[in-house]
Amino acid sequence: MKNMVTGTDTECPFANFDFNTDPASFKPGDLVCYRVPDLCDDMPFPGVLLEVHANHVILKHYEAPSGDDQPMRGTLEASPVVSREDLVG
Repeated sequence: MKNMVTGTDTECPFANFDFNTDPASFKPGDLVCYRVPDLCDDMPFPGVLLEVHANHVILKHYEAPSGDDQPMRGTLEASPVVSREDLVG
């Protein structure tokens, strides 16, 4: 699954999901495909945007188990990048 999403290919490989890959139109509730490169290379994960700011987003993992949906800070780009530190809190 390494390198499934790259700078030139922003399509998320999850079937049956309608991901928003346009950072200019991001809004809370949108599904996005986020990455954690310093932990999982470019393996994509589905996420839900909670907040959208001028230079970053706050998101959670899509359908995280109850109590395990800690918000994460990500970059404002087609496939947001979450750092390992932001992932594990």
